[in-house]
Amino acid sequence: MPSVIWWGRSDRDYSRNRICRQLLQSLGYQLIDFSPRISALADIEAQLKGLSADLVWVPCFRHRDVAAASRWARKKNIPVLFDPLISAWQKQVYERDKYNPESGAAQRLLKRETKWLQAVDMVLLDTEPQRQMFMQRFDLAPAQTACVYVGAEQPLFSPVQAAHGPALVEVLFYGSFIALHGVETVIAAARRTSHQPHIQWVLLGDGPAKAQAQQQAAGLANVRFEPSLPYALLPQRIAQADIVLGVFGGSEKAAQVIPNKVFQALACAKPVITRASVAYPAGIAHGPNHGLWQIEAANPLALAEAVMQWSLGARDKGLAAHTLYCTHFSESRLQQQLLAALSAMHLKPQ
Repeated sequence: MPSVIWWGRSDRDYSRNRICRQLLQSLGYQLIDFSPRISALADIEAQLKGLSADLVWVPCFRHRDVAAASRWARKKNIPVLFDPLISAWQKQVYERDKYNPESGAAQRLLKRETKWLQAVDMVLLDTEPQRQMFMQRFDLAPAQTACVYVGAEQPLFSPVQAAHGPALVEVLFYGSFIALHGVETVIAAARRTSHQPHIQWVLLGDGPAKAQAQQQAAGLANVRFEPSLPYALLPQRIAQADIVLGVFGGSEKAAQVIPNKVFQALACAKPVITRASVAYPAGIAHGPNHGLWQIEAANPLALAEAVMQWSLGARDKGLAAHTLYCTHFSESRLQQQLLAALSAMHLKPQ
């Protein structure tokens, strides 16, 4: 049985990690978890432990583990795959606005991340626009990159029955309230539907932008906030909604991703409204007559109009939403994507 070292002190319960681990196991890989005491010296610890495998996998957000993993693997002639999910440079410069793109600090961060990424054999991204951005910004060869969608854990996110009010239409937003999500667009859209008492907006979760969102929603009887739920209870909460919202931010990053919640809601047979993005598969069916409706980013009027139109028949679009998920984002589709990435590394899983 081929084996893979899961390298780094990562959150193995994070959805991207859980899905990738499940995919690896479904392809016949044995997982070897390696959580080094000190990331920078992990290659020494791995040597002392006598580790060996067919592949080293550095999971998402663990940029700090790449250098040591690459040093160790190079000596062993073992390929390294890095699944960053985000660019540390892009996040600091364009999401957090911490550095001016032309500043010395931003350029140093870009140079450091470029060195990390070029040291591995494969960089795994979650969408094609992300892949193109990484190739351009970090000077990566096409053969050194591949895509595997984020997806939704199966069978956790599946259609389930839930009670609905006789007339109430619930629009559900959930997430970590970060700038990428465009929560202000959701609140502004809710304000535009305040004269429609049958439409209720629920914002679930916690995060840095929540307090500001609550202030923005002050006085709106059609908006309700709920605290975060345990992950295992999320599918049942999704099932109670009629429409699920994706993201609406206008940033470069928001235009390049398909957020977790879109995959999860579609897998639960719930229609989704989200911002338009070229990250979705070419030719994917979307619009008011389908289970996925992409609208202009940061446009509360477009969101309000979409919700009002769908409020007349959102519950009839569940089948279309689930069919779209099964066609484009199912576990078997993700497995095919990962298999292609591994084959590009000349690995042949059993």
